[in-house]
Order: sequence, then C-alpha cells, then structure tokens
Amino acid sequence: MCPAPGDNLGMEKSRGGDSRVRAHHDEPFVPGALVIATLSDPREKFWGMVLALAAEGLSLSGVELASFEDLTVMVRDGEPFTPAMVFFPMHRIERVELDLPDGSLPSLSQRFLTKTGLEPSAALAPEARRELKADRSEEQD
Repeated sequence: MCPAPGDNLGMEKSRGGDSRVRAHHDEPFVPGALVIATLSDPREKFWGMVLALAAEGLSLSGVELASFEDLTVMVRDGEPFTPAMVFFPMHRIERVELDLPDGSLPSLSQRFLTKTGLEPSAALAPEARRELKADRSEEQD
C-alpha cells in the first residue's frame, strides 16, 4: 500500500535509541500527522489531524473517538460535516499516539478511507474542507 498525504504509513516505527539523533523532519507529531489523543478530566479520546503541538498544548482537527463511526457514515452518505477544531492544554493530555495499524488491525485512518473513499487528510484539513465543500456543491448542480 502506497502512503497517501496525511496518513502515517510512511512514518518509521520507533526502535529505541537516542531520540536526540533524529532529524527535525523525522519528528512524528508534526502538523498533518493523524493521531489518537487520550485526555483526562474528563477522560476522553480524540481522533484527528495535528494542527500544532507546542509546550502549551495540542491543536487538532477531528472528532471524539466515540463519534468516529457516525462520522464515517455521514461522510459516506455525503452529508455535510465540520470536524471539531480543538485545543487541549498540555495538563489534560495523557497520551498521544500515531494512528498506525496494529498487526492485521487497520488504523482508524485506513478504516475511514475504506468506508468513505476519502483520504482523512482531505476531510480533516481546514483548507481541504473548504475545497471539498465546493467540489460537492458543484457535483450537486
């Protein structure tokens, strides 16, 4: 399978070692990376695309994990949707992991693509959302 823009299949899996040796372009949590964020107070999980990661917190475009299946149905059926653009302060973040397949289990991004036919990056990127809405309105005319 060829990696598409916005998916994480091109990311190298960590093999340990000294992380200081990694070049800046090899950092996994750059804008555009698809992640699952586990949060506390209240406990929730969020799937989405990193917009920014800083010492203050994490900005994502995405959905609560509990709403993932509903989102795929909406997108598949051509219903309008807007992903949440959220900021989580660092004190709420318990864990952030790349959305990668686990053995034979597909990643959420792969499931989204399979169910909707749309790349997650196209559905979650703020600028791509505007283009997608314009394309869909032209198709309906």
